[in-house]
Amino acid sequence: HVQLVESGGGSVQAGGSLRLSCGASGDTYGTYCMGWFRQAPGKEREGVAVRHTGYGTTYFADSVKGRFTVSQGNAKNTLYLEMNSLKAEDTAMYYCAAARSCSVSTVLVASGYNYWGQGTQVTVS
Repeated sequence: HVQLVESGGGSVQAGGSLRLSCGASGDTYGTYCMGWFRQAPGKEREGVAVRHTGYGTTYFADSVKGRFTVSQGNAKNTLYLEMNSLKAEDTAMYYCAAARSCSVSTVLVASGYNYWGQGTQVTVS
């Protein structure tokens, strides 16, 4: 089992930046897909950015390309989401997620992930 804990959310003005962090613990041996999803009130959970911890391959939602970056810490089980040029529509609860395997076609689909953090709120005004 994998435990995920997010931190770094908050409130920021449009055009500002925030960095989210996710720490994984537990059964984290080997490689896996680890990423960020978000859910705004009344909307479905959507994939934002995912990184394969082994290959280093990254995937982004079209809505955040060029504004968000995802990276690993020196410890493989730490993931960061750097969010720049934030917009009001980025306001949501952001969740860290992990899966032992993922495919390119569904890497940003929430149903493919079986480990989730509690979420951290990001509000852009």
